[in-house]
Amino acid sequence: MDISVVIPVFNEEESLEELHRQLAAVAPLAESESEIIFVDDGSTDGSWNVIARLAEADPRVRGIRFRRNFGKAAALEAGFQASRGKTLFSMDADLQDDPAEIPDFLEMKRRTGLDVISGWKKLRHDPWHKVIPSRVFNFMVSRMTGVALHDHNCGMKCYNREIFDEISLYGELHRFVPSLAAARGYRVGEKVIAHRARRFGRSKYGFNRFVKGFLDLLSVKFVTGYGKRPLHLFGTVGLLLFSLGAVILAYLAVRWGFSRLPCGGELYNLSGRPAVIYSAALMLLGGQLLSIGFIAELFLSYRKSKTSDYSIKESVGRPSPTESERK
Repeated sequence: MDISVVIPVFNEEESLEELHRQLAAVAPLAESESEIIFVDDGSTDGSWNVIARLAEADPRVRGIRFRRNFGKAAALEAGFQASRGKTLFSMDADLQDDPAEIPDFLEMKRRTGLDVISGWKKLRHDPWHKVIPSRVFNFMVSRMTGVALHDHNCGMKCYNREIFDEISLYGELHRFVPSLAAARGYRVGEKVIAHRARRFGRSKYGFNRFVKGFLDLLSVKFVTGYGKRPLHLFGTVGLLLFSLGAVILAYLAVRWGFSRLPCGGELYNLSGRPAVIYSAALMLLGGQLLSIGFIAELFLSYRKSKTSDYSIKESVGRPSPTESERK
């Protein structure tokens, strides 16, 4: 299998048949071993019925249906795990991504040897209240992760499949695959793509998604910087706080002890001094952070999760590949 196109679907009944028609017209998909995987992320409209019809009519189409809405990252994870292609594409189901871009992605991948190519919607057909937060978010992601892309949010991306043998998606981490891949040494680039105005349905983007994305950005920053050495972060901060508290407490103790000497002058009274409470609190907080760091190290050493972040209700089309088939 050469190419797999993974498409998360959430209430996109009206656009699926047209999207399939456009994908079927793309030459690399028609001329090579390829598959189109629709992942129904708990749609409440007739999206699954459309996917089932497409899978029955076209052997390249496969469908995966979740029991409920688990989120875009889980849908992509399920699609990537079920895919067979050496080259993977992700794209949205709302027709704002143009399947005709796929040949250009493949040519750029062949020419540059990049492992991840992220789409860049340079000219956007979205309202300002979506564009401005997106640009702010992309700026923050680029600065915090060191992966300078103009459009981390873009749903259209091209990947080498081995990336997802090492990276798992959950939460809103689908936006950060380029950053996560770059942290593991994969080569990342971007390509300008056409952005089409939405024809059907409504946007799922909102303030809540922006907040979740920002929190996941902090997670990515932690995972890429300290994912394999959490004690280095918690331990460093913990030691600094503990040491600061210890120094203040030692200073107060010396002042108190010196005041008890015959030449010490007026007795230095520690009772009721805020500095004593603050120094003790700093030492306690520092000790807690050190403990968290040790616990995180133990958890990292022993954990081996075998459960998924999603639950599949049913599927249509060809069955999922075994590990031996993938290799």
